Amino acid sequence: MRRFRPGWLLAWLLLAALLAGCGQKGPLYLPKSPAQPASPEQPPTAKP
Repeated sequence: MRRFRPGWLLAWLLLAALLAGCGQKGPLYLPKSPAQPASPEQPPTAKP
């Protein structure tokens, strides 16, 4: 019969955590939005 080894359990949990977290793609921060020129607002058109 096999003995329970806490080291193996810890190693398997660490491996599972590493594999679960490796799917992140792209930057890990919110990129700054580029400055957009201010467009003048157009007045609403009146319907006859």
